[in-house]
Amino acid sequence: MSELGYPDKHLVSAALGWLELKLPGEARAELQQVAPANLNHPEVLEVWWRIHAAEQHWDEALRVAELELIAAPERMSGWVDRSYSLHELRRTQEAREALLPAVKKFPEASLIPYNLACYACQLGNTGEARQWLMKAIARGEKDEIKNLAVNDPDLAAIRDLVLKL
Repeated sequence: MSELGYPDKHLVSAALGWLELKLPGEARAELQQVAPANLNHPEVLEVWWRIHAAEQHWDEALRVAELELIAAPERMSGWVDRSYSLHELRRTQEAREALLPAVKKFPEASLIPYNLACYACQLGNTGEARQWLMKAIARGEKDEIKNLAVNDPDLAAIRDLVLKL
């Protein structure tokens, strides 16, 4: 996929800024100005997903995540966004299955095993959740992951392990 050019790159950046300010409606207004030829560009789709996630429109977020995967299967965001959308739709087993192939595809990423730990924990597989969390730590920054995990409601069942990290 080619590099996103101006002014669309600027519109994407502006939309991200609005999302940081927790103003998804303003972000939406920016992305609605993107040229029709770039509507399926991975960078644009990724921000659309963030807008739908901020608004908790998970069906639409899932639809956009599927488009992300079609447009750029080599980008991690589509894999993570799809599984997260499925999880938020209470389809956690599907989320887990959809994300498993990404473990090998993105061997350095800590977010993938972290999310798999969350899904395993929510499915009642605490042993598997512990293993995934340890893989996330091995791939990433231990303190950052611990800070994220200690308050994550999806990992409540293995809070004891998190506190010992």
